[in-house]
Amino acid sequence: MTTPRESGQEPTEADGSGARPGSGAAHDPLGLDVARQVAQRTSSGLPPARTGPKRRPFVRRSITDGLRSGAGPDARDPQLVGDVVDRLVDGRGWRRELKLRTLLESWAELVGPVNAAHSTAESYADGVLIVRAEATVWASSLRTLAPQLVAELNRRLGEGTVTRLIVKGPAAPSWKHGRRSVRDGRGPRDTYG
Repeated sequence: MTTPRESGQEPTEADGSGARPGSGAAHDPLGLDVARQVAQRTSSGLPPARTGPKRRPFVRRSITDGLRSGAGPDARDPQLVGDVVDRLVDGRGWRRELKLRTLLESWAELVGPVNAAHSTAESYADGVLIVRAEATVWASSLRTLAPQLVAELNRRLGEGTVTRLIVKGPAAPSWKHGRRSVRDGRGPRDTYG
C-alpha cells in the first residue's frame, strides 16, 4: 500500500472538500464552512425549535368593530363609583324620591325644632306626604303650616313633587280585636267614667 506522499499526491482535508492544505483557495481558518455543513446535515429532518409560549396569530381588526379606544374617555375605561350610581339613579327615575328622602331627614329645618320633636314624616306616595304627630295639638299646629310646607318642598324638590300634605294625629287603640270584641258593636262608649 502506498501513502499519498509516496505516490506524489498531497493529502486532502478530512471534510471531503478536496481542497488542499496550503493551496489557500478554499481554506477557512475558523472552520465556519465545516460547521455550516454539519448543521445542515443534522437539522434537515428535525422540526423547528420553539422558544416560548404559543402565540395566537395576529388578527387585524377594523375600526368599525368598536374595539379601539381613542384618547378621550370611553365606556370601557374604569368609572368612578359616584358617576355609576348617578347614572343608575337617573336611569331608574329615583332622583326626585332621593331628594325628598334627603330633605325629610332634615325635618327639623323644615318645620322648626319644636314641631319636629313632636312629629315625623311617615310616608310619601303619588305626591302625597303623610305626617304623623304625637298629639292632636301638634297635628293642628302642623295643619296650619301645611300650605307653607308644600310650597317649600316644591321649591326645593321641583314643582309638583308634593301636591298634598296630610297630618294625622296619634293612633287611637282599636277595639275591634281581642277576645271580648263583638261584631258590629259600637265600642266601649261610657265605660271610662
